[in-house]
Amino acid sequence: MTGREMVAEAGALAPGAVPEEVRPGEVLLRVAPGDVVRLCGTAAERGFELVDLTCVEGFDREGTAGLLYCMEKAGIPGTLTLSCTLDGESAPSVDCVFSSASWYERKIRDLFGIDFPGAFDRRRLVLHECYPEGFHPMKKSVPNRPFSPVTAIPPEEEYQFMPVEGKGVYQIPVGPVHAGIIEPGHFRFSAVGETVVNLEVRMFYKHRGIEKLAEGKRPDECVAVAEAVSGDESVANALGFALAVERIAGVAVPGRAEYLRTIYAELERIHSHLGSLAGMLVDVAYPVGASRFTVLREEIFRLNRDLTGSRFMRGAVRIGGVGADPSNDRLRALSYFLPGAEERFRESLRVVLASPTVIDRFATTGVVEPRFIRPLHLTGPTARASGSIRDVRRDHPYGAYADLAIPVRMLTGGDVLARFSLRASEVMDSLAMIRACLERLPDGPVMADVGGVPDGYARAMVESARGQNVHHVRVREGRIDRYSVRTASFCNWQAIQHAVMGNIVADFPVINKSLDLSYAGTDL
Repeated sequence: MTGREMVAEAGALAPGAVPEEVRPGEVLLRVAPGDVVRLCGTAAERGFELVDLTCVEGFDREGTAGLLYCMEKAGIPGTLTLSCTLDGESAPSVDCVFSSASWYERKIRDLFGIDFPGAFDRRRLVLHECYPEGFHPMKKSVPNRPFSPVTAIPPEEEYQFMPVEGKGVYQIPVGPVHAGIIEPGHFRFSAVGETVVNLEVRMFYKHRGIEKLAEGKRPDECVAVAEAVSGDESVANALGFALAVERIAGVAVPGRAEYLRTIYAELERIHSHLGSLAGMLVDVAYPVGASRFTVLREEIFRLNRDLTGSRFMRGAVRIGGVGADPSNDRLRALSYFLPGAEERFRESLRVVLASPTVIDRFATTGVVEPRFIRPLHLTGPTARASGSIRDVRRDHPYGAYADLAIPVRMLTGGDVLARFSLRASEVMDSLAMIRACLERLPDGPVMADVGGVPDGYARAMVESARGQNVHHVRVREGRIDRYSVRTASFCNWQAIQHAVMGNIVADFPVINKSLDLSYAGTDL
């Protein structure tokens, strides 16, 4: 991957500035705080989207905080990062340029104490009312230790949801505690009769401090931390972290390991999509159809266990390669499984999509309009079912994906049926990619000699089952100085607030499931 095109874009964005290519395809442009809003505005006009906004202490100068605005542009490989070193504890807000910046800025304010005076939403995001003012846990000066929350919260300090007023409007609070084992999240509906006129989502009830946990650890110790970001994205997040560290260290992963990683990533995509397809059917009271996908998903989990020793493939990805090389018998068993799995999957789809009840509940329900894709930086099946063709595996290929044909899957309906159908297509594509990987799987080692990881930073993007996951890693003196993770769910959660508008309250569960949003992947 070359960064010449991105260097040219950076030069056009800020004439006279000197962009530097810190990694192939990763271009860094240092800018002053006073220029950030203008440059972001110009970048947006030139077709850039905000991929990630990260705060790092001591990035360019010790004792200071810096903001890294990572952006991408369709059709150009690589990323452009604006690096802005702050002189104090405030920064200009760019939420007027990129709507997706709002959550990033609120998160940085909570965790680092950086204020964004011009932001349109200055409420807390990650740290709820139980955390005292002035507590910013991601600062280097704050040790990682147990915290005693405030138990008595004055009414005036309670979180203020957006007011929705009008004749017949009433509030329906759902959560944060849900039935079963679902993770906590609060949904504040405003409805007139059964019709939803507004929804506000509040997350981060179990923020786990994963990024703080990574500080000071050796890179190899942090692979398990990355795997814990979201349980059913273990491979994707371990791979994203490993790719970033490998770029810092200049490690070339053996070819056999690259193909095994791809096989594992596609198996993860399959079992994730199967869970989503089954969940959508359960939510429209069609468990008979869901059971077909659930059985197939369980068989995938057992194959995962046989190949890697873990149903969710924990430990499968390591920095420099993979944890173990599966035996030929295990790989043959996978190869024999694939044709029958595809045939059964196609038959299950035929049965499900022949049900008038399913089509009636799915069609025209929960539409995500294309106009929200770029402002909110929606990715994955959520975006591709609404007209986007973006896919990290094809746009920014990594590992064996550079050698594979990644189909362009795109639908325009934007409703639950479109998201169901798109995921079904991706399951079949993943089965085909696994077959291709098995046919091309080279011999050789599965681990590179990594040695010590030098000081430096890198950012890696991977395509999880839910969309684009971004991993920023900075290493100092052989230890993790900063590890920042942004999963697709962090952006895609904001789509649900638009998707439910005009729908009835009873359709919320299937809309929610069709977007397949991860609580854990957001509550880092």
